[in-house]
Amino acid sequence: MDNVFLYIAGVVIVAVGILLSILLHETGHFIPAKLFKVHVGQFMVGFGKTLWSRKIRGTEFGVKALPLGGYISMAGMYPPMKPGGKARQRTNGFFQTLIQDARTASGDTILPGNEDRVFYKLAIWKRIIIMLGGPFMNLVIAFVLYAIILCGFGTATATTTLTEVDQCVLPATSTSTSCPANYVESPAAKAGFKVGDKIVSVDGTKISSWDQATNIIEKSAGTTIPVVVLRDGKDVTLSTTPVPSTRDVTDALGNPIKNWSGNTEVHRVGFVGIAPTQTLQQLPLSAVPTEVWTNTTGVAAIIVNLPQRLVGVANAAFGSGPRDPNGPIGLVGVGRIAGQIATVHTATLAERFSALLGLLASLNIALFVFNLIPLMPLDGGHIIGALWEGLKRGFARVTSRPDPGPVDTAKVVPLTFAVVVVLGAMSLLLVYADIVKPITIN
Repeated sequence: MDNVFLYIAGVVIVAVGILLSILLHETGHFIPAKLFKVHVGQFMVGFGKTLWSRKIRGTEFGVKALPLGGYISMAGMYPPMKPGGKARQRTNGFFQTLIQDARTASGDTILPGNEDRVFYKLAIWKRIIIMLGGPFMNLVIAFVLYAIILCGFGTATATTTLTEVDQCVLPATSTSTSCPANYVESPAAKAGFKVGDKIVSVDGTKISSWDQATNIIEKSAGTTIPVVVLRDGKDVTLSTTPVPSTRDVTDALGNPIKNWSGNTEVHRVGFVGIAPTQTLQQLPLSAVPTEVWTNTTGVAAIIVNLPQRLVGVANAAFGSGPRDPNGPIGLVGVGRIAGQIATVHTATLAERFSALLGLLASLNIALFVFNLIPLMPLDGGHIIGALWEGLKRGFARVTSRPDPGPVDTAKVVPLTFAVVVVLGAMSLLLVYADIVKPITIN
């Protein structure tokens, strides 16, 4: 019963966090839009049927049935047809109908007397600020959450005290937890390392961190090196010869890097067979930007390779192959992971709550990066439209040509429709994969 309660609590915490992230994302658009006097007709969290709404100062605030996103509707998102332009008829085709409907809907939000309170009449820089406001809010949320995690709870940091000494050498791909009958004794076991030993120096270099020790060991394959450890209050000198071991070369996300032939790149390092204890260490605020940047570049790398990764998700979902634990994941999968985190009894409540905040921080980084993709209807698509208009008008001024007017972004509505269809298909695939081949935490 406790597990069920904790599982549900983890899911609820993350679900509420996602809804708040969506709400704040739209607030990031709403505030600058109001500051720049644009009429905002609706501020909605979710899609589909309206469950609740209230009109305040000309804006309808509400919650819809499907909490899969949110939006604000600004007057004049699409400019009207240029004077002299020929209106397309609905019989001209499906995509022309989409363009006409989008333009009509945009015009219908312009209230009498508010003809100048429209999005397309704003200066280029104002439109960019409005569209950047949402992703920027997600970035701020991620920064705050990582600050709480790193500076408040602290992050697991390897110490120089040993928590494990391997008795044998196993292949890097082995998942065995015991040694086979004819095992090869590990260098650590041969040298006499013991759990609780604290590494003082390696090969004559005084050690202050675990990374410093492992760097020296990995570079010393086949070479006997002295290691001084503190044991029962006394320095003990041990001699060990790291054995060569093959390790995969990984990227910033821990994913194996493949060469041109499609094989995973490997490198040889020295292996002894020792593992450190972990302790929570609070970091300074200066560590937060680095963490945010690392996660941002990692998410960007996933999005760049998204088609390939989705093929991998499909192969795993409809086949027998394993699913990439570092690949894309849907909301169902996020809920599963949240529940699993909440039920890890080997971690304290504080550690589990910190992990849930980390999950929310990662989701906000994903929202930040994903919304900057330069495709409509994403925020990045509107930003590109504004920049393109700025370039056209700037070129017209330089060449003494007439002002070309606003870029007619309604013409890319068919592309927007295609993007929505693709995103919908991707969401359905991830939901199915999360159900039949879920990603689990170790």
